[in-house]
Amino acid sequence: MDPGTDFDSFVATRSRALFRGALVLTGSREAAEDLVQETLERACGRWRAIAAMDAPDAYVRRIMVNLANNRWKRFRRVVPQHDAGDDRPAPGDDYGRVDSRDQLVRALQRLPIGMRTVVVLRYFHDLSDAEIAEDLRISPSAVRSQLTRGLEKLRAQIPALSEPPSSARPRKGTQTR
Repeated sequence: MDPGTDFDSFVATRSRALFRGALVLTGSREAAEDLVQETLERACGRWRAIAAMDAPDAYVRRIMVNLANNRWKRFRRVVPQHDAGDDRPAPGDDYGRVDSRDQLVRALQRLPIGMRTVVVLRYFHDLSDAEIAEDLRISPSAVRSQLTRGLEKLRAQIPALSEPPSSARPRKGTQTR
């Protein structure tokens, strides 16, 4: 199969998920679009080698995370504090859900980049501890530690996050108690 077609197919199927992850990592639609574009540009240049790998998706995610980390280090900025309150939106309250998403993205932006990356890969890309560890080249125990501390910080910033929704399901790669 033509490598260009394979890359086009990859972009068509994965760019939406990459954008969602980039949006949470950057906190800005414009920055997320730039991050995804730069990620795909780098992947395109090496597509033959990437496509031959066992997990091209993981490799492209790693490119995106590394680019986000580099940008964050270069352009570190203070995210304005936002009084989130502890109200959950009422069922059917579309505006309330938008506010909740905004609060979550702002809270994620306040996390150190390592914690933020682990949380995004777990809950926005639904990766297991082992997959995250492999993507970030850290140990699974470091993933669990970063995830635990990140969730504690998020819960402290947004008390409504402390109550799991009734439809909460265990994530793959996690243990239930």
